[in-house]
Amino acid sequence: MADGYARVTSRPQCVIVHVDVGTQGLGAAVHNASCGRVPVLIFAGLSPFTAQGELPGSRTEYIHWIQDVPDQKQIVGQYCRYVGELKTGKNVKQMVGRALQFARSAPAGPVYLYGAREVMAEEISPYKLNQTHWNPIGDAALPDEAVRKIAESLVGAEEPLIVTGYCGRNHDIVGQLVELTETIKGLRVLDTGGSDMCFPTDHPASLGLRYGVDDSIRTADVILVVDCDVPWIPTQCRPRKEARVFHLDVDPLKHQMPVFYLPAEASYKVDSCTAITQLRNYILKNEDLLQQTLSYQDRWNALEEKHAARMSTIRSLAVPGDDGTFNASYLLSRVRQAVPHDTIFVSEAVTNTCFVADQVQPTLPGTWLNCGGGGLGWSGGASLGVKLAAGEKRFVCAIAGDGAFLFSVPSSVYWISQRYKLPILTIVLNNQGWQAPKRSMLLVHPYGEGSKASDEELNISFAPSPDYAGIAKAAAGGNLWAERVSTVQELDEMLSAAVKSVMNGIGAVLDAQLNGPQGKYGGGKSVLVG
Repeated sequence: MADGYARVTSRPQCVIVHVDVGTQGLGAAVHNASCGRVPVLIFAGLSPFTAQGELPGSRTEYIHWIQDVPDQKQIVGQYCRYVGELKTGKNVKQMVGRALQFARSAPAGPVYLYGAREVMAEEISPYKLNQTHWNPIGDAALPDEAVRKIAESLVGAEEPLIVTGYCGRNHDIVGQLVELTETIKGLRVLDTGGSDMCFPTDHPASLGLRYGVDDSIRTADVILVVDCDVPWIPTQCRPRKEARVFHLDVDPLKHQMPVFYLPAEASYKVDSCTAITQLRNYILKNEDLLQQTLSYQDRWNALEEKHAARMSTIRSLAVPGDDGTFNASYLLSRVRQAVPHDTIFVSEAVTNTCFVADQVQPTLPGTWLNCGGGGLGWSGGASLGVKLAAGEKRFVCAIAGDGAFLFSVPSSVYWISQRYKLPILTIVLNNQGWQAPKRSMLLVHPYGEGSKASDEELNISFAPSPDYAGIAKAAAGGNLWAERVSTVQELDEMLSAAVKSVMNGIGAVLDAQLNGPQGKYGGGKSVLVG
């Protein structure tokens, strides 16, 4: 929840956990917050360091010996922007202030403070700090020469391209990117789906969301990478050798990635919104560049035609099967039509992410949130935090793969949802198992023995799958709308009911059985049951 709330508000949230085991319980959540650049302050206790009553807070329980570990901070240290031990209560406010400076300064992320009970029990005199001394580090701008070089390169390019991933956390940059593409007609934007909506899908310059593989990368002659962790996957797709690449990022060196490099002729540690604004202003004030852009109307017309063709292709995928079943594209096209226009989508669709993004087609800043990391189970708690931050009147829709749904600990998510009156719509993409491991295998061994094996033989099938909706409803004490659908007719009937329920203050979970009910809860027999 802290992760989702912080993503919406950009205000750091605090999570308190119990010593080493509580820290371990954070698990993949710390990885996700780190990769997703989410400001979160984690505070953990530490087993008392005295055992015979030498100080207030000394050991009093059996567990104090069991949970005393050599180096507790190493459990999460590599994912945090800052780690610090509270050794006295006399400077506790300074320690918290320093931790929050790290958490809020770009690249934002989790920080970890911990302290023993003796420190927590220490008596201190009240004192105050001037909070203005503990603000995050200010934003950085491009040097003048860099502005000139990048602006001239983009304007002079035949196929200029921007590749981005998470710049949209700052909602202001979305409008700045739109204005830049309308200034340099022919400039396109590819979103690699890092964590935030970065560019409106309905704009002619939009290439949609793709995970580092797209023809535009192969053909572009100038590429501007903006706040992006994986602009392309070199074994699958890479720029042509003569392409010029520039890199603007809050974290261009990717300090937490041992292996990372781009063939960029220049990289800059900058605030991306500031930098994009600088580029556009430079072009508008430079008569030669401005005149050059005015001759690009044909390129704009071509973009509009290609965008229209792309949208047509996307619509063609959203058709039901001849047997009345539906795929992910059809499902999400119906969801998009059923929910309010300003719905915030919290996506953890894994292998279906691109299909989901194509149909959801986010156009408003802040209406598409993706994890940005690799720890499954993020969407459950995150969507509750998003709802809490967005307010009672804002509709929130979580879209989770079946595996991600199980990892989200639905027994906690839907209990909290009903206890604190945080109604959300959850769509479970039930494709009967893990598809990501199979895809990974096929990328390396497309013709190996595994390519001929069934999902059951690979042990990635969930058949017979759980009753996902039933699990959620049980956790909510029955105070939840919960259904499963496997046909177009059922989907049309149930989806409107689910949306209505959420709008009336009762959460809803829809188990969407992709491509029919076979092998899924309530469906036909599966291979595993005879």
